[in-house]
Amino acid sequence: MADMKLRMLLLAGLVLTLPLCAAEKPAKPGKWVKMFNGKNLDGWKANDNPQAWSVVKEDGKPALKTTGFRSHLFWMTEECENCEFKADFKVMDGSNSGMYFRTAWGPGFPKGYEAQVNATHTDPVKTGSLYSFHKNFDSPTKPGEWGTQDIIADGNHIIIKVNGKVITDFVDEKNTFMKGYLALQGHDPKSTTYYRNLMFRRLPPSGAEKK
Repeated sequence: MADMKLRMLLLAGLVLTLPLCAAEKPAKPGKWVKMFNGKNLDGWKANDNPQAWSVVKEDGKPALKTTGFRSHLFWMTEECENCEFKADFKVMDGSNSGMYFRTAWGPGFPKGYEAQVNATHTDPVKTGSLYSFHKNFDSPTKPGEWGTQDIIADGNHIIIKVNGKVITDFVDEKNTFMKGYLALQGHDPKSTTYYRNLMFRRLPPSGAEKK
């Protein structure tokens, strides 16, 4: 009888620990993960000038704001290999920013892909561009206007959509960047940009069947 009770206790303990083990595993491919909790910068880390970043309410909703300094804010929770990364953005007049993916942690401008965020900055490369690889010279949004940028990185095939419209559809035959972090850009002291509804999901390995 004592042995039976011991077995039952061990089994009950195993059942209780299973959900905890499952919670520690990364999200399955296809499942969206919220990157910003709307309260603070938990999960994020600036490579330079952390004072460039703050959590504010903009148009009545929580947002990440960058202004006053050059800085890049990295999401340190999980790296992107095959992934989708999207966010709502509002870039102000004369400002420049970007959404980095598959980028390396480090000071200065990150080494990785950048989906440009720019409506009226003097840089002619506008929102929806894959910087240095595919250039768009006509901004799909106005300064001070919210838009949504959606990045899909599937192997060496990169798609960038703004408000549902494909701006960039590019195959990088050199496989320049294949894995790295996601980050947001504070470009220069005169630039102010807001981000909200930041979302990430892992995609299946390139060439795998997608359900």
